[in-house]
Amino acid sequence: MTTNEKTLKPPSGYIMLFVIFFFLIIGVGGIIALKSGWFILLIILSLLLAMGLILVNPNESRVLLLFGDYTGTVKSNGLFWVNPFYTKKKISLRARNFDSERLKVNDKLGNPIMISTILVWRVEDTYKASFDVNNFENFVVVQTDAAVRKLASLYPYDNFADEGLDEDITLRASVNEVSEALEKELEERLDIAGIEVLEARIGYLAYANEIASAMLKRQQATAIVAARYKIVEGAVSMVEMALDELSRKNIVHLDDERRAAMVSNLMVVLCSDKDASPIVNAGTLNH
Repeated sequence: MTTNEKTLKPPSGYIMLFVIFFFLIIGVGGIIALKSGWFILLIILSLLLAMGLILVNPNESRVLLLFGDYTGTVKSNGLFWVNPFYTKKKISLRARNFDSERLKVNDKLGNPIMISTILVWRVEDTYKASFDVNNFENFVVVQTDAAVRKLASLYPYDNFADEGLDEDITLRASVNEVSEALEKELEERLDIAGIEVLEARIGYLAYANEIASAMLKRQQATAIVAARYKIVEGAVSMVEMALDELSRKNIVHLDDERRAAMVSNLMVVLCSDKDASPIVNAGTLNH
């Protein structure tokens, strides 16, 4: 039993088209001129031969079967003639675009997210597409959804420091890595149907509605904490530099108490989110 695609190159159909018209004209002319019923056989023969004509357009194919037995696949373009008793199944070889529905799944951390994928695919093996699966188009849809669900469970939506995670790959930030993983997963799943994956990438990604508002606040809080961390880090460096410069140039001598007060004042000024209001001391340093 054949288990792989077999490419056929049938004879050109133009010569047979001429033969069909010749038989048809002779048959019709014989019936009209000679009034003989035997010419009906020529008409029947021409119609039978016409059943063997197939037209294959660019990026199309014809899968041929003879009483349930796979004979081969015609992928060449043009007009051909094959056995009239062949069953001819048309399969397009063009690239197809599939935009999946938005699925509600859980990421690696268990957070519900909405995700969809855009898949570009085409039929590579017509035998597998025709006989190894029931409906290869529906097979692509179902397996794509399954691959997206599996992919979402392998990676977190985002990498939050408070989760204790050190994930290099996330669904939101690692677009190229996630797309490569999705393509590999789909290639393994769709190979049984003779499907070639040309491109696969995430088309839509967002938190589910029930947690979207809370996660947005969390992202904002994380951004604020990160910004404050940078501000404090810079302020400490600036205060250290100021104290070092005062000591090195002997501008003023500060004891520990005044040094602590100066550090406190500088940190308040540098870390505050509002402009400082300076107060001029007209008396001594102790008043």
